[in-house]
Amino acid sequence: MSEQQSTFPRRDAEGRIQYMGDLIGVALAGAVIGMLVLVLFDGAFAWFGAGDFGQANGWLAVILPAWLFWEEFRSWDFGAPRVVAALVAVAVAVVSGLLVAGLATGLPPLASGGLAAVTFTVVYALVWFPGVRWLVNRTS
Repeated sequence: MSEQQSTFPRRDAEGRIQYMGDLIGVALAGAVIGMLVLVLFDGAFAWFGAGDFGQANGWLAVILPAWLFWEEFRSWDFGAPRVVAALVAVAVAVVSGLLVAGLATGLPPLASGGLAAVTFTVVYALVWFPGVRWLVNRTS
C-alpha cells in the first residue's frame, strides 16, 4: 500500500494554490506568526528600556502574507490579468486595512496595526483569488 503525501497548501502543476481556503489559511497563519514575533521583539525592547510595550508598528505582521502573495503572483503567467488582479487587490486591501486601523485609533500601534495587517491579508486573498482566475478565463 502506497502512502500519498498531502501538502498544504494544495497547489496545481504550475505551483498556484488551488483553493481559496488554503490561501486564506496559510496567509492568516503567516500574519499570526508575524504578530507573535513582533510582540516578542516589542516586549524585549520594552524590557531593555528601549521604549514602551505596544509601540511597534503592527503593520509589520503583513510581511509573511505579502511574501506568500508575491509567490502566488509569480506562479501565474506573465500578462495583464495577474497585474490587474494584484493592483486591484492591493488597493482594496490597503484601503480596508487603513479603515480598520483608523477605527482602532484608541489602541496601541501594535494592536491597531495588527488588526489592519489581518484585514489586509484577508481582503487581498478574497479579491486576488477569484479576480485573477476570472481575468485569466476572460482573456483566454
